[in-house]
Amino acid sequence: MTRQVSALVSALACVVMGAWRTALESCHSIIGDKAQVYRPEAYYMRGPGPRWREKHAQGSNSSV
Repeated sequence: MTRQVSALVSALACVVMGAWRTALESCHSIIGDKAQVYRPEAYYMRGPGPRWREKHAQGSNSSV
């Protein structure tokens, strides 16, 4: 009887783990493709823009 219970528990554990693995792989394939990676270079400030130059121009009309 103990061997039968042990075999049943082992088989049930294999089925549950297989289902869990399948669910995780499905979630990873759905979410993994849409996950955005942080890229700091996309947000890097490249310096003052034309409006700042207009506002801070000091009489000279030099092109920067």
